[in-house]
Amino acid sequence: MDNPSKPRRRRGRIASALLGIDAWLDTSLYEIGFKAREFWEAATIFSRRFRVHGWRRAIIEVLSEGFTMGAGGFVVLLALAMPAFDITTGDWRNQGDFAVTFLDRYGNEIGQRGIIQRDSVPVDEMPDIVIKSVLATEDRRFFEHYGIDILGLSRAIFENVRANSVVQGGSSLTQQLAKNLFLSNERTFERKIKEAFLSLWLEANLSKKEILQLYLDRAYMGGGTFGIEAAADFYFGKSVKDLNLAEAAMLAGLFKAPTKYAPHINLPAARARANVVLSNLVDAGFMTEGQVLQARLHPADVVDRGEQKSPDYFLDWAFDEVKKIAKPGQHSLVAHTTFDANIQKAAEESVEFHLRQFGKEYNVTEGAVVVIETNGAVRAIVGGRDYGASQFNRATKALRQAGSSFKPYVYATAMEHGFTPNSIISGGPISWGNWSPHNYNGESAGKLPLIVAMAKSINTVPVRLAKDYLGIAPIKATAESFGVESQLEAHKTMVLGTSLMTVMDQATGYSVFAQNGFVGSRHGITQLVTRTGDVVYDWTKDAPPPHRVLSEQALKSMNTMLAAVPVMGTARRAQIPNIVVAGKTGTTQSYRDAWFVGFTGNYTAAVWLGNDDFTPTNKMTGGSLPAMVWQRLMVYAHQNIDLKPIPGIDHPFVDPEVAAKAEEAAKKDADAATAQAEAERPPVLSARTTQMLREMTKVFEAAPVLDAPASPETLSAL
Repeated sequence: MDNPSKPRRRRGRIASALLGIDAWLDTSLYEIGFKAREFWEAATIFSRRFRVHGWRRAIIEVLSEGFTMGAGGFVVLLALAMPAFDITTGDWRNQGDFAVTFLDRYGNEIGQRGIIQRDSVPVDEMPDIVIKSVLATEDRRFFEHYGIDILGLSRAIFENVRANSVVQGGSSLTQQLAKNLFLSNERTFERKIKEAFLSLWLEANLSKKEILQLYLDRAYMGGGTFGIEAAADFYFGKSVKDLNLAEAAMLAGLFKAPTKYAPHINLPAARARANVVLSNLVDAGFMTEGQVLQARLHPADVVDRGEQKSPDYFLDWAFDEVKKIAKPGQHSLVAHTTFDANIQKAAEESVEFHLRQFGKEYNVTEGAVVVIETNGAVRAIVGGRDYGASQFNRATKALRQAGSSFKPYVYATAMEHGFTPNSIISGGPISWGNWSPHNYNGESAGKLPLIVAMAKSINTVPVRLAKDYLGIAPIKATAESFGVESQLEAHKTMVLGTSLMTVMDQATGYSVFAQNGFVGSRHGITQLVTRTGDVVYDWTKDAPPPHRVLSEQALKSMNTMLAAVPVMGTARRAQIPNIVVAGKTGTTQSYRDAWFVGFTGNYTAAVWLGNDDFTPTNKMTGGSLPAMVWQRLMVYAHQNIDLKPIPGIDHPFVDPEVAAKAEEAAKKDADAATAQAEAERPPVLSARTTQMLREMTKVFEAAPVLDAPASPETLSAL
């Protein structure tokens, strides 16, 4: 029989051990707490030695909060800048292996891109006057700062405030290089943050000489040239190694505004700018007034290149297209393009004309245009007002909300689902979850046909179509099938154009309506030829054939509705005399973006106007300035050409109300003309008066012809 006392003794030992552990824990925790309180008290007593009072404490508190907020702000800025560093992981030094010469549709050379820009000249081999001229004007403290020149920035702010205008730039040479290498020219806070961090990254990874070398090789210098060696050859017909002081000063003056100061376009402005550079050399202490005197007295002359502007925005886009279609091993090429210099000039002139005339009134500063012929050929690209000031292509790279100009994709989807222009839909208030969109005037539209809803740009109708009949996915699929390449967000607000799109997207998408419902014909390169004449790409043979994305019935319905917009809708200012026009306006939230995208049987053109910094315009709508830009451009483009009909439109759309008013006005004009004719009719003479006039006529016909004044006797005889 087991002894019952053994389990009791075992349990007793376990209990004693647990009690011992518990006691040890209690003691340890107490001692730790005691030591902690003792340490805190000692630290508090020690810190009291540094405690300040009065105005000193206020300063310490401000500095403390400033350091805290500064640390937090630095973390936020770093988070915003992180995407920019992804660019640096690639081969960002490589300019590409392509050397491409571009020809327009008629075979005339319009520019070059790629390594044909000219071989780089090492900084060590450049004349000292060239380096000094650049640094004196662009960044005098280049060798003293670490990417961001705080002193130079402060000086620029002071000078700008004193002059009440922008007279000095605060960006260092490294910051300008960061922008040229990795970023666009969009004037946004996010871009400036990325620029600052990338400047620090460049300083950490490159020497000062390498940064200067890249800057001189990559900067745009006007006339379609990139790099100071290419500019020296273009303007002076010589290498940068052979420049004199006057020529070096003129080139150094181009970095600020190469288009404005390009000497082949405006030689007096270029010489005035060169004189400023010479003054900068003296002010910076790099040279004396005596050393620059001869350059002032004998300014540089340039090679006569004519005043033909280089279509740089088109060339940048076309160069990207060449990279996509060229095969490995094909380097030196000649590209035959679809570019039309006359249409390009008309597009640029229309944008500049209207922005100069009405830009201040509408608070709008920038614009972009893409023109596509109905055969898919891209004829013109306006990526901004001044390529020298900003090489960012607003036509192909800027993502902007489409506003109501997105609605045709919604209606096209509806037409494919059995709706017609005469289908009646309620335009009354609608809510989709917590979203309740309103019409432009804030009023309910009631029930109305889709053709009227499109023309009047009623917001609630496309929302109701998407919510109750179509869904978002089919609308997104329709837009993408039309050639929209930008990433569209499948959100319910997409139906009113909240997704971001490019001007090229819009021109491509709307060209489907002009091209009988087919997509896939848009192109900028017709042929790629080697220097020896071998054709390596031919668009007519090598490009995939276009394919239909919109049925004939849906196309006819859509073009009927879109043709009503300029007649009785929001785009009346886009009308062209004796030519049928179709299209759609677009205005985004807070009036930040305004669009008109329209087409005829011959051309499709997309026009965007807005501001680079996304500031709102002064209530500019798509039916105002964008429609006017489009109309002026298209009037020129349709001169002396065979007019083609818009597919699916047998007879031009006529607004019944407008027709009735026109008929009434014509009747009034006819009545007025009849009344005027009656008033001007000569009075009816009596028979006796008529007989007397006949006898008098016979007497005068029988009178002799006198070569001299008649005598009184003769007159008496008569």
